[in-house]
Amino acid sequence: MTLPAMAERMADKMAAVASRYARAFVDVVFDGKLDSNKVLQDLHAILGLLKESPELKSVWENPSIAPEQKRGLLDAIVPRLGAQKQVRNFLAVLIDHHRIAMLMEITRQVEHEIHDRMGLAEAEITSSRELSESERRELELQIMNLTGKRALATYAIDQHLIGGAMIRIGSTIYDGSVRGQLQRIREQLASS
Repeated sequence: MTLPAMAERMADKMAAVASRYARAFVDVVFDGKLDSNKVLQDLHAILGLLKESPELKSVWENPSIAPEQKRGLLDAIVPRLGAQKQVRNFLAVLIDHHRIAMLMEITRQVEHEIHDRMGLAEAEITSSRELSESERRELELQIMNLTGKRALATYAIDQHLIGGAMIRIGSTIYDGSVRGQLQRIREQLASS
């Protein structure tokens, strides 16, 4: 097996693990009727703390340090952040199962799973210029018609686009940009 193939296989495996933990935790969130925004806020606060404190990250990820010591640190941190008990317990599970290093990916998956269960389609919309409010509403309505879900859109500007917009929903890209249309015409002419 080639090195790139091994790396891709490992990435797929890690994504599957992150997804499994995320789904299980989101089950807890919805079954317990927790405030999903607060849950995400708590997870992002922990991620921020890990980013600010490489020492904490190093301790939590170090396999030679006993899980009890790591949970002790967690128990000292959680009250200061005002994090919920269920978030604390989830982090303890990640520590105990040596998955805390995957917290960023797992948090991303938790976010996607929560949005999916709430009937929201995460969409990244890139246009050549700032879109007006009515243009944004129209695109979000088109996304809702496409997915059957309310759009949770983020907007970006790419001045390399000549006009139109590109929309990414999950792994699917809808290219309505002039550049994309010209590329499709070029491909049609080449195949004729």
